[in-house]
Amino acid sequence: IIDDVFSQKHFRIGIDNLKVQEAWIKTMGENIQKYPKTFQEILDRGHQVANHTFNHLKGWYTKNQEYYENIQKCQDLMPKNKLFRPPYGRIKPSQYIRLKKEYKIVMWNQLSWDFLTDLNKEKALSRLKKNVKENAVVVFHDSQKSFDNLVYLLPNYLKYLQFKNMISRAL
Repeated sequence: IIDDVFSQKHFRIGIDNLKVQEAWIKTMGENIQKYPKTFQEILDRGHQVANHTFNHLKGWYTKNQEYYENIQKCQDLMPKNKLFRPPYGRIKPSQYIRLKKEYKIVMWNQLSWDFLTDLNKEKALSRLKKNVKENAVVVFHDSQKSFDNLVYLLPNYLKYLQFKNMISRAL
């Protein structure tokens, strides 16, 4: 999973490392509106996109109706695939029960920790390699604070997957 690859400065790093890989990219609706050409390029490259709310609401702290409306606002801009990944990986049980009727809700099971500014990149890569397994959902982030870590981790992780004869694919 690439988390919202829309920051124009960083977009090339994430997306270009996935030229021969399929990715599942979760996106917020507000970024689809801000960067429609980038969103179209993601679709044109065959990557799968998933709803990540319109503006990254925290399900635990948001009233249900407001949360559902925010998700729908994003979905109105999305292809009809109905994939959803809650921001922060947190969702109330009541939200989950309602949303699972309409969406495939996907949670990650491995976090790259690339958003940490004091991350030891070598240890993080080692941890990612150690925990490689089939059908893992690994999260990388495209943001200013994760940029240096993403530049190191993503290409090296993808190379390792190729070495292990594994591939990255969309859900």
